[in-house]
Amino acid sequence: MINKKVNSVTEALQGIENNMTIMLGGFGLCGIPENSIAELVKKETTGLTCISNNAGVDDFGLGLLLQKRQIKKMISSYVGENAEFERQMLSGELDVELTPQGTLAEKCRAAQAGIPAFFTPAGYGTEVAEGKETREFNGKMHVMELAYKADFSIVKAWKGDEAGNLIFKGTARNFNACMAGAGKITIAEVEELLPVGSLDPNQIHIPGILVQRIFKGEKFEKRIEQRTVRKK
Repeated sequence: MINKKVNSVTEALQGIENNMTIMLGGFGLCGIPENSIAELVKKETTGLTCISNNAGVDDFGLGLLLQKRQIKKMISSYVGENAEFERQMLSGELDVELTPQGTLAEKCRAAQAGIPAFFTPAGYGTEVAEGKETREFNGKMHVMELAYKADFSIVKAWKGDEAGNLIFKGTARNFNACMAGAGKITIAEVEELLPVGSLDPNQIHIPGILVQRIFKGEKFEKRIEQRTVRKK
């Protein structure tokens, strides 16, 4: 079996260059590839088009890339927690493509499955449908959406083995599962990296065939975006 393990985040991100399109898993701050984002900041890669549910918060996650003006375009479904994102969007510094959340997920999954396009009723009759083919199915109008094309997909998993098989934990599964295999090259950073054969095959969420590089992250802060507690 092919060994997909690389020894560091620096080695994992080799080949990522300016002006590339990158998918990044996570939902807000939940399940984001923290080590990879930090390395992109360190690499000072610029002109990036990032496909992600949102841009995190101002001082963490993709917000760090926004602070350094490394992102030229964001393709997202939600932007409500990042003041710098809002400022750059309203000032015209950042190109933003807002996409219904289910459509964004399906455009990733379609790319993962090798499906070039699909029809969805979401967005019909709105700005989302402008310039796109529409068609009626069973008496309801649908919009044709193209699968995403990304140079790299970067995902984060709880456990993985050296063959690239991945297991996610709880809600951190989110967009990571549909983005794995959706880019030309998929990089997985994991909390625990195990030898081949260590994972129960019945528990694997993403098979190693969809992953090209895997590494163990050195540090995960796992920040909580909105902490809500019960009153005493």
